[in-house]
Amino acid sequence: MSGSLVVVATPIGTLDDLSPRAAAALRDADVVACEDTRRTAVLLRHAGSDAPMVPTHEHNEASRAADLVRRMNEGATVVLVSDAGMPGVSDPGARVVAAAVQADIPVTVIPGAGAVETALVASGLSKGTGYAFAGFAPRKAGELAAFISRIDTWGEPVVVFEAPKRVAALMRALADHDPDRQVAVCRELTKMHEEIIRGTAAALAERITDPLRGEVAVVIAPPSEAPPLDEDALAAALMPMIEAGMSPARTADVVATLGAAPRNAAYRAALAAAAMRDTA
Repeated sequence: MSGSLVVVATPIGTLDDLSPRAAAALRDADVVACEDTRRTAVLLRHAGSDAPMVPTHEHNEASRAADLVRRMNEGATVVLVSDAGMPGVSDPGARVVAAAVQADIPVTVIPGAGAVETALVASGLSKGTGYAFAGFAPRKAGELAAFISRIDTWGEPVVVFEAPKRVAALMRALADHDPDRQVAVCRELTKMHEEIIRGTAAALAERITDPLRGEVAVVIAPPSEAPPLDEDALAAALMPMIEAGMSPARTADVVATLGAAPRNAAYRAALAAAAMRDTA
């Protein structure tokens, strides 16, 4: 008889944010797959669970997934957690879930606290119409500058995670690109020393010059005015891809993935390029 995989979102700070359903899942688990057994042991005590733990982190997840699938195929209920938040969202866990799905093992997700949505709402920059989550900001200066330029075209608030010692560099890069961009640095969310630092990129670059303490999520507002998009110029730029045999739809997908333009605008430009090719 096949077991199951239960993915549990864990508190990002305050243990009392663990839901009753999540606590029950931890108590009912045959095994808990976790990043750090020391941190998860505290969580299990809080939930009243004595389930055994199996370390499942970024360095062993690929090999551990096969072992966990074997256990589930033998009837075990495996609960998957990360140190904080939802497994698989900038945390280990995605490979375990994919392996379970491929093996036709039932997967249940129990939602809970998450740093992304918490930071977005606390920032005051949400418009209630959508947002983007970009994981950790690039480390290298050139890649970071390119990333900041790319999110100009997204047209919505962007949430990124950042290491405390690199926040100052991120603020400088944002200020160099767009000093008036609204930014919120959210530190130690839900914990005793929670702090939300809001302001323009220039103001925060001046204020944050030393490494911060604790876990950090940064919310970056879109530009106050999106840069105008020249679709005729974009069509001309896409012509080599069209002439190489790519369909307009595929061309638009690539352009949107690279962040060069919204997909609908890229698709219109690709159709225009295809029309120009056919009439040439």
